[in-house]
Amino acid sequence: MKEYNKILKDANIRPSIQRLAIFAFLKENKIHPDVETIFTQLSPLYPTLSRTTVYNTLQLFEENKIIQAVKIDDDKIRYDADTSYHIHFKCCKCNRIFDVYNKENTEPFINNFKNDLPSGFVINNFQTNVWGVCSECH
Repeated sequence: MKEYNKILKDANIRPSIQRLAIFAFLKENKIHPDVETIFTQLSPLYPTLSRTTVYNTLQLFEENKIIQAVKIDDDKIRYDADTSYHIHFKCCKCNRIFDVYNKENTEPFINNFKNDLPSGFVINNFQTNVWGVCSECH
């Protein structure tokens, strides 16, 4: 928890018990949860936790770039504590989201895309999503 405490402090976020619990859940459960999943998992351990607190905390984390929102579903936003460049693969059968890392392909793709932007354009965030069927569902 000390490591998470430091990450929050370094991002100028006051590390409350609930904020630490939410951040720890994201770091330790790489399932790309939505607000409801986080609330359902943590509320038995933290009875004063509300959905609003979870939502506001995730917004604060995203604004301070220690997590990213994953917009891969039509009806909800998922969250990922891994802010490195990577691809999200969503299985259309089981609905799980997998992280795909390939630095050799991802970084050149991003750099080529940056070169294609009109002059003066600046990328603040980059996210690539892919939909298909995972090996377990295939």
